[in-house]
Amino acid sequence: MVFSSVEFLYFYLPAVLILYYLTPRRFKNFALFLSGLAFYAFGEPVYVFVLLLSCLIDFFAGRIMAKYDSSHKIRKACLITSVVMNLGLLGVFKYTSFIVETINSIFGVSIPYNIYAAASNTIFGTHFSLSAIILPIGISFFTFQSMSYTVDLYLRKIEVRRSFIDFAAYVSMFPQIVAGPIVRYGDISKELTSRRVTVEGFSEGITRFVRGLAKKVLLANNIGRLWEQIKSADFSTLPALAAWLGIIAFTFQIYFDFSGYSDMAVGLGKMLGFNFPENFNLPYISKSVREFWRRWHMTLGEWFKSYVYIPLGGSRCGTLKTVRNLAIVWLLTGLWHGASFNFVVWGAWFGVLIIFERLFLGDILKKIPPFFSWLYTLLAVIFGWVLFELPLQSAGGFFLAMFGGGGSFSDRNTLWLVCEYSPILSLCAVFSSEAPKNFRERAEERLSRAGLKISVFELINPIVTLLLLIASTAYLVNESYNPFLYFNF
Repeated sequence: MVFSSVEFLYFYLPAVLILYYLTPRRFKNFALFLSGLAFYAFGEPVYVFVLLLSCLIDFFAGRIMAKYDSSHKIRKACLITSVVMNLGLLGVFKYTSFIVETINSIFGVSIPYNIYAAASNTIFGTHFSLSAIILPIGISFFTFQSMSYTVDLYLRKIEVRRSFIDFAAYVSMFPQIVAGPIVRYGDISKELTSRRVTVEGFSEGITRFVRGLAKKVLLANNIGRLWEQIKSADFSTLPALAAWLGIIAFTFQIYFDFSGYSDMAVGLGKMLGFNFPENFNLPYISKSVREFWRRWHMTLGEWFKSYVYIPLGGSRCGTLKTVRNLAIVWLLTGLWHGASFNFVVWGAWFGVLIIFERLFLGDILKKIPPFFSWLYTLLAVIFGWVLFELPLQSAGGFFLAMFGGGGSFSDRNTLWLVCEYSPILSLCAVFSSEAPKNFRERAEERLSRAGLKISVFELINPIVTLLLLIASTAYLVNESYNPFLYFNF
């Protein structure tokens, strides 16, 4: 699909921005709504109706809540309708195949884990048949985003939006519709009504967009090639060094891929006059798993905290219920990422670690040297990425290879890969750390002491941005396939 590649987003922008700036102020939200539908329809021409249905459900649920504001029963019925309908859409398109396969497998039928495979098996004489269901791109994002509106409205945290176009523009806004960040209505409600694009904001938006683009096409795509080579190998004979090299490559790939898209979305938002919430904050420098999840996909974490964890009681109901609440949140987090058992186990892995940290491990991590708490966290995350990326039957073989199950530590091909990818691995390590930030702060401090009032970085920033744009464009010209990994969720 055209929509699955970064080139479409990249070359779609000029036309949309020109249209948006030429549109009179009172019609700008309509222009956003149309551009969002067009953007989505290029990749999912049929499932654009799923997006519209989600918008209609929550918009009218909100209007009815407002009309019958004094009736608790009606307001609650509207909330339940919104939640059930949105989760129903998510369940039908994302989890139906998984549920049928799970039911069939319980009765001894051997089926693949691929959620898009057709399941056709007989259970106690009943023939369950399910055609392949294509997952609408970004459904996990826009249903959560739309549903948060009715929940916050029910809790009286926000005011009702009376214009369907304004509300639909919020849900379908193309910069973040398919891969986040998950923008809650309260984050931008004022900007939907009144916003303006300043030269400073537009400049900051361009810089942020280009840096996100560079993260994706220059870092994520190139380090991803290493992972693709190793992932396609026979794990039973894979050297241990190659296995570690491969999963480290994926660790960098998924970070720069997803945070790159988030940066692009935030940058585009600024160019349109919106301030989207941040989604990443250098997660690989974390010194605990809990800290990691405060830095990784922050808007998803805040969503589950606000709408699942706290309503269940959070940590206010004693140790056992806190453990229960955390277990529920992490089961749902795993399922949110994908309808497959490897995602369930991935969510359970982090849930168990976070529960242990809350009960006793967190105190230990604070007492040991920071390097060891960082190393523990990084290893925990890396092991988690194995579960995230590979089906369970393959993940087991890969774990064995990581610890010598392939029969050797290294071979000639592995050493060649180490030499070939050392430069890009080094760049990924640097730009996923605090090194660039620390370098800039120290350099500016020294320049300030030397009496320079204008930061050198302010002068060279446009040059760096232009060079990154040229390099990214050159890469896109030579590459034909540049999907964002999180478009699959």
